[in-house]
Amino acid sequence: MKIGFDNEKYQSIQSEHIKERISQFDGKLYLELGGKLFDDHHASRILPGFQPDSKLRMFQKISDSIEIVIVISATDIEKNKKRADLGITYDEDVLRLRGEFINRGFKVGSVVITHYNGQPAAISFKQRLERNGIRTYCHYLIEGYPHDVKLIASDEGFGKNDYVETDRPLVIVTAPGPGSGKMAVCLSQLYNEHKRGIRAGYAKFETFPVWNLPLKHPVNIAYEAATADLNDVNMIDPFHLEAYNKIAINYNRDVEIYPVLNALFEGIYGYNPYKSPTDMGVNMVGFCISDDSICDEASKNEIIRRYYEATNKMAMGACNEAEINKIQLLFNQARITTDYRKVTVAAKRFLKETNHTSSAIELEDGTVICAHSSDLLGCSAALLLNVMKYLAGINHELRLIPQSMIEPIQHTKINYLGSRNPRLHTDEVLVALSVLSENDENCRKALEQLPKLRGCQAHCTVMLSDVDQKIFKKLGINLTCEPVVKKP
Repeated sequence: MKIGFDNEKYQSIQSEHIKERISQFDGKLYLELGGKLFDDHHASRILPGFQPDSKLRMFQKISDSIEIVIVISATDIEKNKKRADLGITYDEDVLRLRGEFINRGFKVGSVVITHYNGQPAAISFKQRLERNGIRTYCHYLIEGYPHDVKLIASDEGFGKNDYVETDRPLVIVTAPGPGSGKMAVCLSQLYNEHKRGIRAGYAKFETFPVWNLPLKHPVNIAYEAATADLNDVNMIDPFHLEAYNKIAINYNRDVEIYPVLNALFEGIYGYNPYKSPTDMGVNMVGFCISDDSICDEASKNEIIRRYYEATNKMAMGACNEAEINKIQLLFNQARITTDYRKVTVAAKRFLKETNHTSSAIELEDGTVICAHSSDLLGCSAALLLNVMKYLAGINHELRLIPQSMIEPIQHTKINYLGSRNPRLHTDEVLVALSVLSENDENCRKALEQLPKLRGCQAHCTVMLSDVDQKIFKKLGINLTCEPVVKKP
């Protein structure tokens, strides 16, 4: 994988910057964590070299002073909203995140359910958490939020929310995904801490948009594509421009909430230490891009990947046209089409040439490998075999898995497991290769090539099964599919 981001530099300067921010407040700091503390695959895709758990490693050094609060929106619980990268619902991810944090030595103090209005699914989830001994609090919908500052910063606004009890100086507020209400939880806590005579501070740790990159830089456009369902819009921070006469990039929700934060700080401290929404942040990512051209290309690929993800959801009835239209507008800003990805063009061309479902993958050196479906293999399984043989220097015509082994597997699938598709999936091919590798040098060499596929781009002319998509994801391959449902 080509590297465009200096992860070691990021670890160093980001941790120092956060320490500086903590020192500006006495006693307690609420740090809103935008994005993900670990599993930040979006950042790792558009900033090649960024490690998905970079933030987590940094915080582990000071874990004794950290308490984590996990936030989830009652609306997302009701909708069974899923994390696109993991395929699990937000409520299940709350439990997963909690377990991961605890296993890595962090204290998880509680869970906050936001936008709470007595939704049945939210009540059920709250009861489930409490049965497991997990402290759970509710924050309610506030009429006029975020513009009615007088109401919000009153006992009828934030004052109605449950006070979240914490006992460590640095409280990290995180969530399974965007739009969960993390900032509102932090602001509510500032208000309620003040009522209890506690001087607390607030800061924001959000990777995107990158404040010191241009507004229309592909890295920032990719963020808009990632949040198209939320209709987030990147914009020049007007408060920062007025205060410093300098351009900084932020997004609509932060700009909208700034007057609330400003009023809260003035009410609590008599002044606001932040002159702009950008001042609230501690993001140093923009200083760690080592090769802009690599990040530029990766971000454009990500915008296209998000488009295909949305069209695939539409094909399954789980997306509206507004999300797709938003990403198509971003195509214009980034000056790309789906044909920007070589694999998209190659897979479609191979489909026309063979009249079979096809797939393509682009290797680090720009080489594109294609494959198509057959009576024995699906196009994704065939693609893995083709690319492994190419990388291992194995003759393309050589059959790594003999037909005599494939046919019994197909027989079992059809006759005993009730499958209507006899073709082998990617997981079945990899298991077969693993069995054969004990006595077959070529199979062993082929399997050794799998790590080289991480970060590669791939495309398929039909939507793959969940099994195949998960295998590609585990291998670190950035897969897109045409919004065509595979026939049984």
